[in-house]
Amino acid sequence: MLVQTLTPEQLAAYDRDGFVVVENLVSKEDVAALGCRVREYTHEGRPPGAIAMFMEPRVKRGEVKVEHPGDGYRKLENLVEGDDLFRGLGLNPSIVAIMEQILGPDLKLFRNALLLKPPQVGSPKGMHQDSPYWPIAPMALCSCWFTLDDATPENGCMAVIPGDHKRGPLPHKQVPDDFVIEEGYYDPARMVLKPMPAGSGLFFHSLLPHYTAPNRSKNWRRAIALSYMSSRSTFTGKGESPVYFPVRGNSYPGCVR
Repeated sequence: MLVQTLTPEQLAAYDRDGFVVVENLVSKEDVAALGCRVREYTHEGRPPGAIAMFMEPRVKRGEVKVEHPGDGYRKLENLVEGDDLFRGLGLNPSIVAIMEQILGPDLKLFRNALLLKPPQVGSPKGMHQDSPYWPIAPMALCSCWFTLDDATPENGCMAVIPGDHKRGPLPHKQVPDDFVIEEGYYDPARMVLKPMPAGSGLFFHSLLPHYTAPNRSKNWRRAIALSYMSSRSTFTGKGESPVYFPVRGNSYPGCVR
């Protein structure tokens, strides 16, 4: 496939709204292969190795019953580091080229997490911004939320509040099973649903408020959040910077490793 990049109009939309959607980032065959690989981990006993796998909290507590344990997974982390197919996705030429347009030529992968919403089981993810979770400055990372299935309003597509990334970090609070923006600091009426076909990417700023609804459909909704940062970013957590997955370009003294 040809390498995709953002047009000047799309770059302006990203700056204005805090996100942009790009379809057909990979072939249908590659999307299908990624979906099959996920199924191998969740249902067919493929050894996870360094990949971390997390159950839905309600399933783990026994509040919701599933026919197969694989129908209860909520999140898989470190797939880019631990799986060859997902490493190819994290280094996908179109995704990396778009990230370079947004963040500059020196890139590291901050985090990657496959977010699963099994049919009738997948729970909501409350309205939040990413950067308040993350010890990185400046708060200007970019994620590609890449869909392995068609994401619809019924199965939990992404919902965003356009332009609110420009408001800076908003107050968050801990609630059961989640960490969300406090009430009164965003307007739910401005929330916009962004349904996307499988193989699409929603590129969004780490301060964009976003939310996904529970999966009330009979269809899976699987999407992986690939989160990138400039290699000139700095680590603001305790101790020395972790060593992050290198994507492109150089590293710099005093910045993230």
